[in-house]
Amino acid sequence: MASYCLTVSRLQLALGTGARRFHVSAAFSAKARVSMSRFEPGSSINYEKMHQNIQTVRRRLARPLTLSEKIVYGHLDDPAGQEIDRGRTYLRLRPDRVAMQDATAQMAMLQFISSGLPRVAVPSTIHCDHLIEAQIGGVQDLQRAKDVNEEVYNFLATAAAKYGVGFWKPGSGIIHQIILENYAYPGVMLIGTDSHTPNGGGLGSICIGVGGADAVDVMAGIPWELKCPNVIGVKLTGSLSGWTSPKDVILKVAGILTVKGGTGAIVEYHGPGVDSISCTGMATICNMGAEIGATTSVFPYNHRMKTYMEKTGRGEIASLADQFQEDLVPDKNCEYDQVVEINLSELKPHINGPFTPDLAHPVSDIGAIAKKSGWPLEVKVGLIGSCTNSSYEDMGRAASLAQQALDKGLKCKAQFTVTPGSEQIRATIERDGYAKILSDVGGIVLANACGPCIGQWDRKDVKKGEKNTIVTSFNRNFTARNDANPATHAFVTSPEIVTAMAIAGTLNFNPETDYLTSASGEKFKLEPPTGDELPSKDFDPGQDTYQHPPAEGGSVMVDVSPSSNRLQLLEPFDRWSGGDLEDLRVLIKVKGKCTTDHISAAGPWLKFRGHLDNISNNLLIGAVNIENEAVNKVKNQLTGEYGGVPDVARHYKANGESWVVVGDENYGEGSSREHAALEPRHLGGRAIIVKSFARIHETNLKKQGLLPLTFAEPKDYDKIRPDDKISITGLKSFAPGKPLTAVIKHSDGNQDAISLNHTFNQTQIEWFQAGSALNRMKELQ
Repeated sequence: MASYCLTVSRLQLALGTGARRFHVSAAFSAKARVSMSRFEPGSSINYEKMHQNIQTVRRRLARPLTLSEKIVYGHLDDPAGQEIDRGRTYLRLRPDRVAMQDATAQMAMLQFISSGLPRVAVPSTIHCDHLIEAQIGGVQDLQRAKDVNEEVYNFLATAAAKYGVGFWKPGSGIIHQIILENYAYPGVMLIGTDSHTPNGGGLGSICIGVGGADAVDVMAGIPWELKCPNVIGVKLTGSLSGWTSPKDVILKVAGILTVKGGTGAIVEYHGPGVDSISCTGMATICNMGAEIGATTSVFPYNHRMKTYMEKTGRGEIASLADQFQEDLVPDKNCEYDQVVEINLSELKPHINGPFTPDLAHPVSDIGAIAKKSGWPLEVKVGLIGSCTNSSYEDMGRAASLAQQALDKGLKCKAQFTVTPGSEQIRATIERDGYAKILSDVGGIVLANACGPCIGQWDRKDVKKGEKNTIVTSFNRNFTARNDANPATHAFVTSPEIVTAMAIAGTLNFNPETDYLTSASGEKFKLEPPTGDELPSKDFDPGQDTYQHPPAEGGSVMVDVSPSSNRLQLLEPFDRWSGGDLEDLRVLIKVKGKCTTDHISAAGPWLKFRGHLDNISNNLLIGAVNIENEAVNKVKNQLTGEYGGVPDVARHYKANGESWVVVGDENYGEGSSREHAALEPRHLGGRAIIVKSFARIHETNLKKQGLLPLTFAEPKDYDKIRPDDKISITGLKSFAPGKPLTAVIKHSDGNQDAISLNHTFNQTQIEWFQAGSALNRMKELQ
């Protein structure tokens, strides 16, 4: 293999004069390595080291490797000695970089500050995308966000400068789009404090969503632990055409695997159909893979990725990837733990929902299903964009439909919003005329931010509780997620179908067969959407929104006011007492789906993400109490009165009473937000006992010193009553693979003893004993 070295000098941002470009000099070297000062000190690409690690592991395992195994095992801290057993052992890994969005970066940086370390050990970035509320339009909403969030943005900017972290200012765009445009490349391992970090898999990367405490480990230079993932293969044959889009692939996969079918696994796409999908289309598929619980998703390196990297100023990296291509594709005859096959030539447009992203329907059937189910047929709002579907290709295909409507004298019957994924996309679609077409058909172009996708939407057209339907090109559609209205029926689909339904104004519209009526009364059908994969000219980078960290940040002051209601320095959690946990109250026994949105709501609560005590006032306010089928209404067993979940938790804590939460299947699915683990710990929780966990949330709970436990017998969920006391025994001999016991003490004097399983390894047990992973890190310094 060629030992060709590319040294990449400081990236220049050619503002307003074309795409971002590298200035490259080449030399021969013993290492195939690209040094990247693409924004932060220390960035580099070292394919040779990954190659050597892969060869070491291949010799040990003596079998073909999947692509995801190559990249993951290629980042092992100890490839020669690491025990490797898919689905069982914990891997110690060395990710290449860290990315944090502003809502989770607050707590991550507060934890890093608490660690006492002077500077991050790996290249890291902060992206301001979550705190911008959609109200009027992009320009006005962005300015309002800068004013309202000035204290938080200043904290993040100064903390980034002090500790060597790159800072993307408000208006830059959504974290995942920025990563795809700048930081992802084939073979990189990146962790991000957002559940949709897997978006980078569209560029052949292993990008994994984590909580802030995991990010702190990596920024501190500590090997990062991940349970060795299983690998689900999705074999694609045929090719995409017509109304079918990349989004339909993941909508179909979600319907097959469900919201927990990917838990503990990497989804690896392969097969001849891959080459019919654009790089950004592959990113769309990987992005929404978070909705099936997958650790991440990935595509093999191909010419579509190479073209995208060349167009985004990374042609030199693509050339090096070409030389190491055999490490960036799966081995022949590699084995997957499960295989799903999809013929793209037969795949039809899909729409998923409402209330869950795995309820999949062909678009041709949704009208009849909605009528039968009593779902509102009228589409009130169509929303395109977000991190999932805001590429140049997405916008172009939507604009092609909008132009057809305009040519017939039509505008959208529904309200219509457009969210560009990045400043680069916004500037480019504005230059190339797409933004004007989408505006002319009735669209409002919002800020380059998450906006309605995460509930940052000041919606005015319906009242709370009013039953209505919206269609989006987003990735997630849990109850009340987008607009805080539990009666909103949200459906996720492709930008093309959203645009068509917004024009028609109804769910009962199949653009492949149904007709619209022009302004002159003529019946016509929309032609299938078209759009360029990439702009014929270079991308327009738009405004400069990046702050490079100084070489030395020691003199930078990071100020957190004691009187702030937005930011709060962290106090260490208490250590384990050394004994069993006795007589824990049941704070709430949750019925049914309980996502991180239910545990720690977003929307208006995002402003408190840097203040643990204030944001704890939203603890489990969306969860359904099995006792009374109500939300945010639980019985205080000390007073006999009913109150809000956080209020009762605070009362228990003030009176020295610790507590547990009891939950159902796939508890904690959805976002990576570690606040869903920090809040119960802060308010006196000790354990979360459920039928099964979502991966990220289970890890987050461990990191904060809580016990995530599962019923050895799921039916034991039914044995627990709201007024029980629970003792968790066996902690003095707490060990990997050894179940704990819960003694359930009923108010009638009877008792039940049940077995509780856990997935703790020895390191994680030490987190529990120290009170948190951060406490343990400080003990080891």
